[in-house]
Amino acid sequence: MSSKPVLRAVARPSPDFTDRAYWAGTIKMALSRFFVLQVLHDGPAHGYDIARAVERTTNGCCSPSEGALYPTLREFEQGGYVTSETEVVSGRERRVYTLTDKGREAFKVGLGAWMDATAALTETGRAAKARETAGEACKC
Repeated sequence: MSSKPVLRAVARPSPDFTDRAYWAGTIKMALSRFFVLQVLHDGPAHGYDIARAVERTTNGCCSPSEGALYPTLREFEQGGYVTSETEVVSGRERRVYTLTDKGREAFKVGLGAWMDATAALTETGRAAKARETAGEACKC
């Protein structure tokens, strides 16, 4: 008779939805992915330049770390959204990433989705402010 170990799921603590850091992290993670596509939409670049351009473009709101950037670039490459080539500059190898036609389409679709979300957030903010101004509690 063989006995198999019983695997039990470890309960993760529930996120604190009242913590601004939770929302900022969630938003930044998704925005960083979009802005990687945006940077490459402007032209081929290597990882360090992509990270700095995302940071510059977002005024520091999103600054992807190597630990987040390179898995994203690998995922984009595996999905056919980018290609990469190795080049040697000053005796050092680096990978240069280029957006494919599929990647350009993903950028356009992502841009539309973010614009829709931005419009909805703007309207929600206006409505909440109007309710506050009118003396009502926000019942979002």
